[in-house]
Amino acid sequence: MLRIATETKLTPEKAIVKAIEFFGPEGYKLALTNQTETSAYFEGGGGFVEVSACKEKGKTRVDFSSREWDFQVKEFIKKIH
Repeated sequence: MLRIATETKLTPEKAIVKAIEFFGPEGYKLALTNQTETSAYFEGGGGFVEVSACKEKGKTRVDFSSREWDFQVKEFIKKIH
């Protein structure tokens, strides 16, 4: 299991939209089982990815938890960093 965080210039809402594009039906095709403006939870392939975002010190902090999708989470972080 992976727990990791990063900062981005994207708004929290835009970071979640990007995560849905990356992990959801248009990307890795994980099932989006829960979504708010600032969080998303995906399941599939025997694991999950949980993403949440919030404003912090003028930037957006994006937190991730995952199982079986650690490589893809790190790949996504590179795209939004």
